[in-house]
Amino acid sequence: MRERGVTALGLICCLTFLGSGLTFAEPSYELTARYILDVVKAFRTAYVLHVVEHTKESGLSTREDWAGNAHALPLPAQFVKEAAGQVKSVEIGLISLTPVNPSNRPRTDAEVEALLQLEKDRSRGVVTFVDGNQFKAVSADLALVRSCVDCHNAHPRASRRNFEQWDVMGGLVVRMNRDAQPPALQLPPEPQPRPGSPERIKPPTFDTPWLK
Repeated sequence: MRERGVTALGLICCLTFLGSGLTFAEPSYELTARYILDVVKAFRTAYVLHVVEHTKESGLSTREDWAGNAHALPLPAQFVKEAAGQVKSVEIGLISLTPVNPSNRPRTDAEVEALLQLEKDRSRGVVTFVDGNQFKAVSADLALVRSCVDCHNAHPRASRRNFEQWDVMGGLVVRMNRDAQPPALQLPPEPQPRPGSPERIKPPTFDTPWLK
């Protein structure tokens, strides 16, 4: 359970830092989007391999209803969405041509085309494009372990049931508004005045007749 908390906290901190960087450094949209996707993919991979797979023998398992079960872990997709929900300056999500969750459908034709390109040529890694007033980047979301494939193929809402390990199951997407100013970093309120420090007690003085 401690690993789950540390991994989630790390992802939230990294995403928040990268998102706030848009306000101060003004890097290119493409460079920023690629940085964010790299961080999200790294934490998602670490979560799958070093938390989900690592804790299997301990009795912990991933469940769609994990929030109401202290002995369950969120699904990898839920983990990403929970962490991404803490970031306000950019939008991070998951999309798929055959999603189990209807909210993960592509929003535009351009997002559909990006997924098709990644499925056709997985070596591309990332597809970036301007879509209306947003800059977007989509990276391939792979079935890293067998449990990912088994979960999707057996899900009652699945519209595709023939995934194999290492297939492109969908994509991680970053959406950034091109005509909106990101929110400024909010500072906490000023602390209450502290009580004054007690006066330092002077050390006693002694006669030292042996010193001339």
